[in-house]
Amino acid sequence: MSAAADDAESFMALTEKISRERGFGTASYKDGCLRRRIAVRMRANRVDDYTAYSHLLDNDPLEFDRLLDALTINVTKLFRNNEVWDAVAASVLPELWAGESIRIQNWVAGCASGEEAYTLAALWHRHVTTHPASGAPDRVRITASDIDSRSLIAAAEGAFGPETLTETPDSIRGRYFAPVDTDGRAHAAPELREMIRFERRDLLSELPPAGALHLITCRNVIIYFDRPSQEALMKRFHHALAVGGFLVLGKVETLLGPSRLLFDVVDQRNRIFRRA
Repeated sequence: MSAAADDAESFMALTEKISRERGFGTASYKDGCLRRRIAVRMRANRVDDYTAYSHLLDNDPLEFDRLLDALTINVTKLFRNNEVWDAVAASVLPELWAGESIRIQNWVAGCASGEEAYTLAALWHRHVTTHPASGAPDRVRITASDIDSRSLIAAAEGAFGPETLTETPDSIRGRYFAPVDTDGRAHAAPELREMIRFERRDLLSELPPAGALHLITCRNVIIYFDRPSQEALMKRFHHALAVGGFLVLGKVETLLGPSRLLFDVVDQRNRIFRRA
């Protein structure tokens, strides 16, 4: 067997082990992304090949946790790419709020440590409290999900360091993210925490009810999936959204292939789409 074939076989064995033992669906992720992130942990442990690293995982559960952190890491901030959130606040929220839905259901898919969920909650709370004739804040519900349980624990805490707040508008930061810790961390206001429910969910295997959602945000997540998985995910989003519901993707993501027929473009620059 050639060195290249041996490497491919041991890499496949390692990824199958990760999926089998920790429930992380490696088959849907691009090989290049997986290899880069696994390589970070291998270098940290001075391990040169996948088989040796697999043996290390057998003997060190903490390293398995560190590997999962590396595979699911998301560099994010509150109000990241602020112009996108300005567009959501200006065009998406008012239309949903003016509709006849008793409760507006939102899903933040791949929420990592919660920044995107709290960003959306702050925009919604600001909107509904400045339009009191239309209803009450409890009309809005946000479900935020991720596959990484440790990230969800951090998200539920709702505490953010100064570096996470650098793109947050001053008016929102002062109202919803006032610093309370001696180390400068800010805690999300109680009214935001009440709007959000965090849960563990695999995007490609756990499907919300058909037509149950009005807004899905999934930003900077699908770029890590291979093309078939991206198409499958878009079909799932289309299935989960009510007719006319909105989908917001990351700035470097867009609809390709058959999924383009499932959504109408609302704002191409800011990656806002509507279920056809």
